[in-house]
Amino acid sequence: MLLLALDTATPAVTVALHDGTDVIASSSQVDARRHGELLLPAVDRVLAEAGLKLDAVTGIVVGTGPGPYTGLRVGLMTADTFGLALGVPVHGVCTLDGLAYAADIEKGPFVVATDARRKEVYWATYADSRTRLTGPAVDRPADIAERVAGLPAVGAGALLYPDTFPRAHEPEHVSAAALASLAAERLAAGEELEEPRPMYLRRPDAQVPKNYKVVTPK
Repeated sequence: MLLLALDTATPAVTVALHDGTDVIASSSQVDARRHGELLLPAVDRVLAEAGLKLDAVTGIVVGTGPGPYTGLRVGLMTADTFGLALGVPVHGVCTLDGLAYAADIEKGPFVVATDARRKEVYWATYADSRTRLTGPAVDRPADIAERVAGLPAVGAGALLYPDTFPRAHEPEHVSAAALASLAAERLAAGEELEEPRPMYLRRPDAQVPKNYKVVTPK
């Protein structure tokens, strides 16, 4: 097994290789505006670090979000392209699940929250690092304060709103290393992974204006 994992659902552009036993190479850069520029060089970098070629990959793992429309589709389209070119399966993993897996919290419940912008967070609750209880959902922090009161929390969204998540700590962003490790564990156990489809949870910012007048030649 050689899994190539990547995620662009948060400001982190993150890539990793997993050989079925351990992560053998990884790269993460935080830049919310350059996902498209940074992703492929990061793939080249981890392959070079591992001393491998792309055609050695036997499966692709991609974070499915939730996340902003533009950033999220960079990773998903790249994963689909690699899968088609190499003739290998593409597996989806919820980005919040990857953060939960990397969290140093042995017993739950706890919360994972990422920054959804617009003064909102993408969030989910977990019984432990491998078991999601609720979500993902998108809400204003104040609207869920009672539901998450007293729970430990991880992720950039939790760190951004300490009034709602007073027990917040790192990791701030997801790592492809965690996604790859979680996917490898699930595959080894014979579990089915998610389809590589985006979790947008809300409409994109760019929309066709209302009352748009179509002008066509007669």
